[in-house]
Amino acid sequence: MNEHARFAGGRGPIDPFLDPLDAILADIAINCQLPPGLFAKATARYEAVRTYIERPGSPLGGKVICFYPQGSMAIDATISTRGTDNEYDLDIVAELDIPEWMTANEALDLLEEALKGYPVEVVRQTRCITLRYADRMHLDITPSRRLETPKERESVIFHAKKGEPTHKHKSVAMNAWAFAEWYRRQTPTEERFALALNKRLYAADGMDFAADADAHEVPEQTPLIIKSVTTVGLQLIKRLRNVLYTNASGRIPPSVMLSCHAGHAASPGMSLSAMVIRQARWTARAIDAAASRGHLLDVRNPEWHEDCFTDRWPENQAQQTEFARSLHDLANGLEAIKNGDVQLEDLQN
Repeated sequence: MNEHARFAGGRGPIDPFLDPLDAILADIAINCQLPPGLFAKATARYEAVRTYIERPGSPLGGKVICFYPQGSMAIDATISTRGTDNEYDLDIVAELDIPEWMTANEALDLLEEALKGYPVEVVRQTRCITLRYADRMHLDITPSRRLETPKERESVIFHAKKGEPTHKHKSVAMNAWAFAEWYRRQTPTEERFALALNKRLYAADGMDFAADADAHEVPEQTPLIIKSVTTVGLQLIKRLRNVLYTNASGRIPPSVMLSCHAGHAASPGMSLSAMVIRQARWTARAIDAAASRGHLLDVRNPEWHEDCFTDRWPENQAQQTEFARSLHDLANGLEAIKNGDVQLEDLQN
């Protein structure tokens, strides 16, 4: 999953640990980041699951066209899950060679059957199958069927909630592959920022980071896990969401919506605190604009309009307004700190 790091032309924010506010934000991001040791373990598990699904005698033997990461796993934006600091959800798409007539329920049944006997807890969900490992890592595997369209990997995934009437089951448009490619184009690696944070991240996990401050390449055996200020800003916005909704039931603002807004807001060279403010305002103002028209927020995949990122959240005006208010509060607080309205000794709080 690693490539030689390519940096954004010498641009990029300075070492965030030189600024008190950015240093606090960077440390928060590192504390909820997928550690390098688990990053390597996730990669190994990704390969092991695919091998198991395609094993001889599996109902999906020879029927997996493609197996690829999606969501936070695809854009290196994974953080610990809601209410925890040592639990991580990773998302995978299993593109299957299945007929058009197969129902949503049948597609999920087929994947569940292919995973029967896998040596972890296997849980059927509405759109995916979850593998729960003893070390609290989760792999969500979403089956898909590619459409016969010119653009690569335009697909449908399957929605079939257990206990729901079958007339509510459906296929849902999805192109997670194209979205991840778009996001990566929007967020080139930023040299000084990436090296400073990865060095701290590896140290926090008790590992050496095999690159010095002046290096322009990271060895193959040392994955560059943190790459841009935009993605770390996104992780901090997701962390805020997780804290806000720790004890909430039901759906929460979706990560892919926040990732899309982060990609649109990307501006290499900004400080970390400025980027968090920019992303918070971006989403809050998008919600404000929708609410002013009496609409719910509607965010679409920039690579395929049919792929709606907000099809299950928000469900009503109150939900989106509450989240927008929290984002504005975050931005206002950070701006007050940057303007010198908060004493240094109060900065951590």
